[in-house]
Amino acid sequence: MRRLVPSAGALLLTGLSTVSAFAQVKAVPVLEGLDNPSGVAIHAKTGHLFVATHPAVLRVAPTTPAKSFVEVDAFKTDVYGKGPKYDIGPLGVALLGDEHLIVGDGSLADAAELVRVFKINANPPAQPTAADNAAFKLGPIGPGEASAKGEGNFYAIAVGPKAFYITANGDDTKGWVLKADIVDGKPGKLVPFIATKPLVNVDAPVAITMSPDNKQLVVGQMGEVNMAGDSQLSFYDPETGKLIKNHATGLNDIAGLAYSPKTGKLYAVDYSWVDTKNGGLFRLDVTDSGVKAEKIVSLDKPTAMAFDKDGNLYITEFGTAAEGSKTAPGRLVKIAAGL
Repeated sequence: MRRLVPSAGALLLTGLSTVSAFAQVKAVPVLEGLDNPSGVAIHAKTGHLFVATHPAVLRVAPTTPAKSFVEVDAFKTDVYGKGPKYDIGPLGVALLGDEHLIVGDGSLADAAELVRVFKINANPPAQPTAADNAAFKLGPIGPGEASAKGEGNFYAIAVGPKAFYITANGDDTKGWVLKADIVDGKPGKLVPFIATKPLVNVDAPVAITMSPDNKQLVVGQMGEVNMAGDSQLSFYDPETGKLIKNHATGLNDIAGLAYSPKTGKLYAVDYSWVDTKNGGLFRLDVTDSGVKAEKIVSLDKPTAMAFDKDGNLYITEFGTAAEGSKTAPGRLVKIAAGL
């Protein structure tokens, strides 16, 4: 788990816009009552959404109303945070081709957690697949030279043409991005790839995506949850792991990143632990000199995001429960194409 200590260093901030020109943008609920949803991925052919929640991974058919099915269940439970604390299970999700679902786990202790790859069909399963029945299990990464206490909390996943990459939160002094090569459509060994903390001097790589041309691996460095404005945006060579550029963003806690398939613009969701009223969706305008973050719409503890091929954006929110309520406040919301 991440220690709440001040991060060292800060880079040039070129501006955080506080006035949005997107007042017409609305986040429309697709599914409500979700338990700490932490990841979302979209199947390119079927349009089905895969949503990681605390107990299970759901498959959602984006009909009206949406229909949800349990795709993978029987995950264990871990607890994240030092106040508030949240029950977590599977975290990051991504598609590997059309027939495999990658799930980054957060349900076990650091040094024991796995990245699991499940065989999926075009239609929802008649019975959920148990978490232990993955087609491939990658890891664990135990204590050693690369990671003093071992790796865990596999937050988010980016799939490239030759490998997929996973952000992890085990050794705070390293801040690893992990990598697994793709060989004949199957995953290879999971290995530490980029130690981000020594390069950018800020903790916690969380959000990750590939640039539209697959030439850059883009990482949202969340920073410390008790510090405002310390999130950074980093660009790496996906072949060598070399840092290309790094910018401050002025955002509090970048939790998700995605490029619009229609405009090529980069978007981020900010969980904003330090003040969740400031959380939301932001457009990140990146230049050689810095990043300007423009708020598009407010959201309640957003955690992950994914565009479908038509440009519709889906976002998961932890949400905030009403006092005394026993109903899970998490949601999956949709922003119509146009970003």
